[in-house]
Amino acid sequence: MSGAAGNRPNAGASRRFILLAGTMLSVGSAEIALAQSQLPPVQIAPPATRPAVPAAQPQVARSAAPVRATRVRQPVRRAVFPVAAAPQRGQVSPPPAVNPTPPTGTIGQPPVPYAGGQVGTGARVGMLGNRSFLDTPYNLTGLTAKLMADQQALSVADVVLNDSSVRNDVSPFSDRDSYFIRGFSVTNLDTAFDGLFYLTNARRSFIEGIERVEILKGPSSFLNGGEGRIGGTINLVPKRATDDPINRVTTSYIGKGQFGAHVDIGRRFGAFNEWGVRFNGAYRDGSTALDKNKVEASNLTLGLDYRGDRFRASLDLAHSTQNTTAPTSIFNGIVRGIDIPKAPKASLNTASSLEYLDNRYSMVAARVEYDLLPNTTIYAAGGLSRYNEEYLSSFYSITNSAGTATNTLAIAPLELQGFSGEVGLRSQFETGFISHRINVSASHANNKNFSRGYFPPALPSFQTNIYAPVHLPAGSVFTAGLPRSAGQPLFTELHAKSIAVSDTLSVLDDRIQLTLGGRYQELDLQSYNTRPTPTKGWLASEYEKSRFSPAVGVVVKPLENLSIYANYIEALQSGPSAPTSVVNANQVFAPIVSKQKEVGAKYDLGTIAVSASLFEIEQPSALTTFPANFPTEPATFSVNGMQRNRGIELAVFGEPVQGLRLVGGITFIDAELVKATDVNLRTTANPYFVNVNGNTAPGVPTTAFNLYGEYDLPPWLLPGLTVTGRILYTSSQYYDQLNTQKIPDWVRVDAGLRYVTTGLNGKPITLRANVDNIFNESYWATASRGYLSVGAPRTFRLSSTIEF
Repeated sequence: MSGAAGNRPNAGASRRFILLAGTMLSVGSAEIALAQSQLPPVQIAPPATRPAVPAAQPQVARSAAPVRATRVRQPVRRAVFPVAAAPQRGQVSPPPAVNPTPPTGTIGQPPVPYAGGQVGTGARVGMLGNRSFLDTPYNLTGLTAKLMADQQALSVADVVLNDSSVRNDVSPFSDRDSYFIRGFSVTNLDTAFDGLFYLTNARRSFIEGIERVEILKGPSSFLNGGEGRIGGTINLVPKRATDDPINRVTTSYIGKGQFGAHVDIGRRFGAFNEWGVRFNGAYRDGSTALDKNKVEASNLTLGLDYRGDRFRASLDLAHSTQNTTAPTSIFNGIVRGIDIPKAPKASLNTASSLEYLDNRYSMVAARVEYDLLPNTTIYAAGGLSRYNEEYLSSFYSITNSAGTATNTLAIAPLELQGFSGEVGLRSQFETGFISHRINVSASHANNKNFSRGYFPPALPSFQTNIYAPVHLPAGSVFTAGLPRSAGQPLFTELHAKSIAVSDTLSVLDDRIQLTLGGRYQELDLQSYNTRPTPTKGWLASEYEKSRFSPAVGVVVKPLENLSIYANYIEALQSGPSAPTSVVNANQVFAPIVSKQKEVGAKYDLGTIAVSASLFEIEQPSALTTFPANFPTEPATFSVNGMQRNRGIELAVFGEPVQGLRLVGGITFIDAELVKATDVNLRTTANPYFVNVNGNTAPGVPTTAFNLYGEYDLPPWLLPGLTVTGRILYTSSQYYDQLNTQKIPDWVRVDAGLRYVTTGLNGKPITLRANVDNIFNESYWATASRGYLSVGAPRTFRLSSTIEF
């Protein structure tokens, strides 16, 4: 694809992928031919010393409440772990699963899907392990691979559109994904992979190799260690081989000419299916729905696992590349003192074709578990990652209400290296009438940022207009000599060490559960001089802070299918770093402490579940302040007072009637600035300060609504056809702390069709057609972090999935 000569990666990865996909298809064709032959099957008996018992497959649960062996309740409700369905009257009970994952383990398939198959009956709750929806004193959601496939999601940013408490705060055509959860910024760098941090792609996580996207809302340092991650945490659960072989090929078309292919192969081996292999490979290339924007992306993942009687292990490898032509910037803004003009046409792109964002990413992660006793497990996990980014992009600052703007080119070559490790123990036992679930965990995460080892080169800055963009001609910027990510000096290094302990005490057959615990955290953040001067490599700043962060959670179940919960949790988080666009660029601020109080209720009706949460989160706030004569005088970045978010969340998921599936919710947030220092309205030389206490925090909508639905048409009308739709609503948002500039509310409507039929080999064939933003609305999607982002234009997504 097009790009700066000499600066773009070659297409070797794509050619290797195509060759690999061809090999997989050849193997699949041979299997089809064998399946259609008339030869009788050959059966080989397993060794007589240990009869093989087929492992039960994960079933779609009709309820999230677990089954307790000590007491039979009516009606019987299914467990959150993969188990066989309860036998019906007159049927013979199925054999037990081979080596099922115990309640104290996590390696294996995630908690089974709830009715409808779109949301899990439970999720990973950090060091607490897998917990059911009803037994967790936190608000969490696990979105399934089925939902991702049916919505034709490409990255995590597409998946989180199903949660009203999460909003994407950058354009999907930019260099990265980034989110607001409960009104606080959570970057893709803060996303966990199988419970480990700093291992995922720092900019954009593709989901071809992901089985579940789990969203835990609220500060999570007690549960996960490392950073506080104030608004919430996103955890990616990798795909594992199932007992049934998986042979799946998907071809796709997106935007204006982006074609892609995805191969998903899974096998289990051994006399008792102990060994598992799951491979996913994807490639796409072509023009998106945004003018001039082209994306070439590849993603390869390999998941290996072993499940023995008492020992389980997994190994994951991932490699991806993304080469983007004319990416949109995440740093577009507006000067103070003017109203924000109407959003430009969504398909317009202010970036030129000579701009690019090229990145490559590799990761390896491993996890092991050993059952000392049937209900006591020790575990260890660790991983490494490396991310490299070459970047030439423009960002604009709107200077009048007619859309006139100053566009400036900038570079940001970057290398990130991540390491994460943890060890721990989970145990369940009873002391008299009290049940205990003990958890002990120690973790260490390390993140290194290599960048800024150059003086910024002289690059063009020119006038443009967001309604009629000016584009630089090809060859007008010499890119061959620009700095690269390789060899950049160390800019910042973070060490996050912690030890945590908890005990969940339960009585009255788990009707009352109390979780007590805390985590001792130690954060050490260092920054270094990076410019090519005599002080290069010298320590510029260092902050080291440690504290014990307590946590309390309560679950009370007055009814078997109703739980009322509450939690209090604190989190220590490293301070922010000032961006390069401000006068105090690269300044690293001291660690900060945030606190959350939350109460809520969850109700499981068997085929549909609802939840309600009320929360309050307080966090020291950071913001970019623009002087009146910006950009003549640069902006300043500072930690300025406190932001207090109080909110209500209502959520629903399940299949209320046969063939109708829903997932969605509505979130109301009152985000207020408190204890804030005054903001300078003029210049440093001629200051004029205004108090902003009581103002609404920028970038946080007061109302956010999401609802996705599917309806299977009756068989007499057209069997196999499903109609899908989604509505997204976001209320207006303030752009500045002064609450003088704001963007209006917006609504987006998506629609789609899915048709499932049976191929000649008896396996399903699935055809999907989705349209995002069907009415092609143009709108400002977000005003977070002092920047503006335009929503995506109408986008067509077509795909076909063949299983063999």
